[in-house]
Amino acid sequence: MLKKTITLAALAMIAATGAAEARDQIRIVGSSTVFPFSTTVAERFGKTTSFKTPVVESTGSGGGLKLFCAGAGADTPDIANSSRRIKASEVETCARNGVTGIAEVKIGYDGIVVANSRKAPQYDLSLRDLYLALARTVPDAQGNLVANPYKTWKDIDPALPAVKIEVMGPPPTSGTRDAFVELAMDVGCESFEQIAALKKTDPGKFKEVCQTIREDGAYVEAGENDNLIVQKLEANADALGIFGYSFLEENSDKIQGSIVSGAEPEFELIADGKYPLARPLYFYVKTAHVGSIPGIAEFLAEFASDKAWGEDGYLADKGLIPMPDAERAEWAAKAKALAPLEM
Repeated sequence: MLKKTITLAALAMIAATGAAEARDQIRIVGSSTVFPFSTTVAERFGKTTSFKTPVVESTGSGGGLKLFCAGAGADTPDIANSSRRIKASEVETCARNGVTGIAEVKIGYDGIVVANSRKAPQYDLSLRDLYLALARTVPDAQGNLVANPYKTWKDIDPALPAVKIEVMGPPPTSGTRDAFVELAMDVGCESFEQIAALKKTDPGKFKEVCQTIREDGAYVEAGENDNLIVQKLEANADALGIFGYSFLEENSDKIQGSIVSGAEPEFELIADGKYPLARPLYFYVKTAHVGSIPGIAEFLAEFASDKAWGEDGYLADKGLIPMPDAERAEWAAKAKALAPLEM
């Protein structure tokens, strides 16, 4: 009789494969910004195909990718939504845990809005204003870096309201937070020459000064539920909130977006890049699950169809900013082919 030796790794692989085959419903985690788009496609998919409606959870981009990269099998997600591109460190974590086949799909664009209640005046802010309002450390009149002294918006700019700075926004696990730091905080910070110089001479210090959010109550981490921020803005007319454009679009009767660097957070201005807080949105697919979990390829085909993410698609009605035709065709082909992620 031939004796066979099965390693623990092999047993784990067999168990994971068997578990994956046992599950008959797609599981999606990740970005709260991508959540309404993914949910809309999932609901349409469940109603128009023979497959079960995918389960979609809003965990934040970082939290979703952490779950996604934890391993393979039915106890791990099939797809991770993200409002920023996956990081190299996350890809390395995936690889260490046996997730080596990852397909990337860009789904369109979104704008980050800084919104407030319609009961209050609309804000007109520069990226420099946003940095000075929210950074833990800022330069004083002499250029020395000090703990943020600003209590009201008027302290920053006499043209702004004499209202206490209170901004509700996402936690560190959020892709919206990452994108806001990159698009608003970094750029506003670099408007000070002495800090911009640090980018070359002391990159670590530059990152600390530009990207560290104050913790004295002016910035309030409101979790991954953007609808909750909208509700809080309704209750508190003095506060501002940071979230994706789609939530502004859905609640435009209650809240308004601030003008940022002279541009309104409008569909056309985000699409053509004139609004400064625009960013791409993605999802990531565990290719090892395709064929084991029913419906993944078909779900991708629905998401990447013109009727969904096209200029006149049903996702545009939800606030997704479609990609130009050529870019959309390119990503549709990648989705169909499950093209591997290229960093």
